[in-house]
Amino acid sequence: MTFHIVTLFPGAFDSYLGESILKRAIEDGKIKVKIYNPRDFATDKWARVDQKPYGGGPGMVIQALPVARAIEKAKKACGKVATKIVFFSPSGRRFDTAYAKTAAKKYKHVIFVCGRYEGIDARVKKMFRMEDISVGPFVLTGGELPAMIMIDSMARQIEGVLGNFDSREEERIASPDSYTRPEVVLYKKKKYRVPKVLLSGNHRLIDEWRQGRSNP
Repeated sequence: MTFHIVTLFPGAFDSYLGESILKRAIEDGKIKVKIYNPRDFATDKWARVDQKPYGGGPGMVIQALPVARAIEKAKKACGKVATKIVFFSPSGRRFDTAYAKTAAKKYKHVIFVCGRYEGIDARVKKMFRMEDISVGPFVLTGGELPAMIMIDSMARQIEGVLGNFDSREEERIASPDSYTRPEVVLYKKKKYRVPKVLLSGNHRLIDEWRQGRSNP
């Protein structure tokens, strides 16, 4: 699966994609990540991509054409296979694990369009078929964090990305609380113990306990 990211800030992805599971997935060829900076498609010598909004208001708006050219280049890299284009918006469809599973099965390429400032000129959404997506009921300063969230969630649905595909919490009975050795932790003269059921060896009771913790 290949993720294409249209962003003014490519460096925002370096740390997260350069660590742990996603780094290994990229090195092993399980996923690919390609980045397109609208500044590279600007036509003036200053590579400017933002202007004041029509109708007035604070902040700046990213111009349509540099973003459109970046998306077009990403689409060409996708070839003729089914491709999903995601436009991040607080008013968009709420992203969840079910969406990640469906997208990972259906698409080989996903293009993320990351806005900044007061957003991207809305005419871009008329130029391409894309879907407005929100990762939560809050407003962020840009689409880079939502893109990372979606990449992480979708990538884990691809077999081989996780060391053990069955370790996905969404596919098994999992508790939000986990414990490991030692059995008793002493902190500031107080003992903190592992719940007895986890030491019982009774997997039915353990699953019931985990189910109860995940659905309080």
